[in-house]
Amino acid sequence: MIKLIKLEMKKHKFGWYWRGAAIANLLIIVLLWLIPFTADDGASFANFEGVYTSMGLIVRATFTVFASVLISRLIIDEYKNKTVTVLFTYPVPRKKLIAAKLVLIMGMTLFTNLASLVVIATAFNIINAYFDFFPGTQSLDVLIEQGFRLFIHAISAAGVGLIPLYFGMRKKSVSSTIVSSILLAAVINSNNNDFSLGSFLSVSITLAVIGILIAYLSFRNIDRTDLI
Repeated sequence: MIKLIKLEMKKHKFGWYWRGAAIANLLIIVLLWLIPFTADDGASFANFEGVYTSMGLIVRATFTVFASVLISRLIIDEYKNKTVTVLFTYPVPRKKLIAAKLVLIMGMTLFTNLASLVVIATAFNIINAYFDFFPGTQSLDVLIEQGFRLFIHAISAAGVGLIPLYFGMRKKSVSSTIVSSILLAAVINSNNNDFSLGSFLSVSITLAVIGILIAYLSFRNIDRTDLI
């Protein structure tokens, strides 16, 4: 499995993905800075918990869409361009080949979620030290609690990112995959009067299980069915 994942990474050259993730991180940092900086009362977040909640929602929404791009590149395009028939001539079980792709997608989604949260949280706290959006320092208890919640949400996001696979595989459509991810991110992570589905751990975990189940059901019979 590790060798297959390495081959996928070498084949697709993910420099474009990491550059996109870095740009997304920069834009999120600017957005989080502008929200309190441009607010009339000097701060639009009620407290540090509000900052971390908003940060997590934005990061998860962003990389749910990024996950759909990975699905499109690694799986949908293979079927659409019929190069998957060449891939499956390798002396490796089809399920194992697809599993390697899915594990890679989930791994990259998880890594970028976690790395982005660390980078963005650090940047925001440095900016806060200069502009003093929130006087004083955050307590260790708050940092640990929010860090744990964001960590669990990030793990769940790796599974949630597979949900667009269902829509993409129906017609082998890249546009369906990406559009469905945008709609999914909007529904789950939109913030209405401080209410968001994505802020509930139970919702995130349930959707992650659904995403993994979708991936399994999409390819469970791949060894016995025609490819085209």
